[in-house]
Amino acid sequence: MANNLTTTSTRTDLTSESSTFFNNYLQSNFSISSDINGAVLAQFEKITGNTESARVLASAVIYTSQAQKVDPMLVVDKIRTMNKDESMTYLNLFLNLNRVGTSFLGVKNRPRISKYVERCLLP
Repeated sequence: MANNLTTTSTRTDLTSESSTFFNNYLQSNFSISSDINGAVLAQFEKITGNTESARVLASAVIYTSQAQKVDPMLVVDKIRTMNKDESMTYLNLFLNLNRVGTSFLGVKNRPRISKYVERCLLP
């Protein structure tokens, strides 16, 4: 059957765009000195007492501070002046600066439920 439509495949175009996005998604475009990394890691090891959780928190703080164009040592110095409860609250708020509005850390969202809908929910 002859027609004047071109037969380009959009599937390969979408695949190449997707692979380009995801290939670059987990690559960091910044570097940080080992001294700063060690200081941030040591502070969170002191707070948590766990090496793995300290490593995850340190990387999150470093990534967020790079995204916000803030020195990570300023964040660590601020956390050092606080007690444990205050530092965790400050850390939650700092990490929320770089998160999407629907996935904030440490925020409880209890929407109002209509009394007619609430009656139908099973415990």
